[in-house]
Amino acid sequence: MRFAFVDLKRQLFGDPVTGSKGIKEEIDKAIVEVAANTGFTMGYFLEKFEKEFAEFCKAKYCVGLNSGTDAIEFALRCNGITSGNVLTVPNSYFTTASSINQAGGTPIFVDVDSKNYNMDTEKLEKAIDRDTKAIVLVHLYGRTVQMDKVLELAEKYGLKVIEDCAHAPGAKFMGKRVPISGTGAFSFFPGKNMGAWGDGGALITNDPEVYRLARLWRNDGWEKKYEHEILGRKARLDSLQAPILSVKLKYLDSWNLLRRKHANKYNKLLAGIKEIQLPLLEDNYTEPVFHIYNIITDRRDELLKFLENKGISAGVHYPKPIHLQPAYENLRLKEGSFPIAEMLAKKTLSLPIFPELRDNEIEFVCNSLKEFFGIK
Repeated sequence: MRFAFVDLKRQLFGDPVTGSKGIKEEIDKAIVEVAANTGFTMGYFLEKFEKEFAEFCKAKYCVGLNSGTDAIEFALRCNGITSGNVLTVPNSYFTTASSINQAGGTPIFVDVDSKNYNMDTEKLEKAIDRDTKAIVLVHLYGRTVQMDKVLELAEKYGLKVIEDCAHAPGAKFMGKRVPISGTGAFSFFPGKNMGAWGDGGALITNDPEVYRLARLWRNDGWEKKYEHEILGRKARLDSLQAPILSVKLKYLDSWNLLRRKHANKYNKLLAGIKEIQLPLLEDNYTEPVFHIYNIITDRRDELLKFLENKGISAGVHYPKPIHLQPAYENLRLKEGSFPIAEMLAKKTLSLPIFPELRDNEIEFVCNSLKEFFGIK
């Protein structure tokens, strides 16, 4: 049996086994409508999606951008964070931290919790100093950070909070969708829970001035044509991507529900394997969306090869922590600086998960793991 880590063809064309119908006809219709109206840059289709996504997030404003990377940078810039220290985590994708540099700040890393893999709120307060301006946290793999504690500390020390929601569109903390703080950066990279057909992102905010400035930053610094207020750049969400995202947004909650269903099935079938640590499921505080379903094992690399030989596409998110990347040699952070993040980099393994994943495929993955660990 062979199947992909994420099979976007099933999302597009449907799958008779799971009964999913596919969304190709809806997307084809949406693209034809854009072409018929020659609405290729900015305009109606982008504004329509921005309104829909803001409403989905229960927020006031959405600014469509060309990546989640720009969304983090603009969130910082437009909140006035262009210098000083910004606290973040070392176990995310590289641009969570590099966006802080691009905005003019300095990333200061905080280690993560060994069970939920998110920023350790017990360590967060210890990392705050007089130069700290903001916190850029990550809802890693689609599970929210313990936001009540983060917001309490942010209020105590007068810090801005920006949520990297790239893995977590639709995720909830205490019944509220991210971004809980009111400021969130989203990525619409094709493999995300709601992916475009190329790069894309968005900034969500409740602040009218942040909204105004972000619209300037993404469009060469102007709202009124040929009148440039700031030194912005081109960072717009492509208007051909916007209607694709509008179609997908209608299905996002149902797709996330299927991801939780698959995660529950994985956890149930893998519960007897003592050599692995399973991810946390939903609880009274958090409703995750499982962009990634990951396990922790000391035999990660050996298991990865075993699964590949079985035709199972697995992955590693992320094999080298940000603070150990060559680009951050100037920070002079050595191995051992953030032991939990470094442990995860060595031991985490991501198993296939996407809404159209079939039950027999999950069972095949789980039986393969049992075979590897010698469990009958």
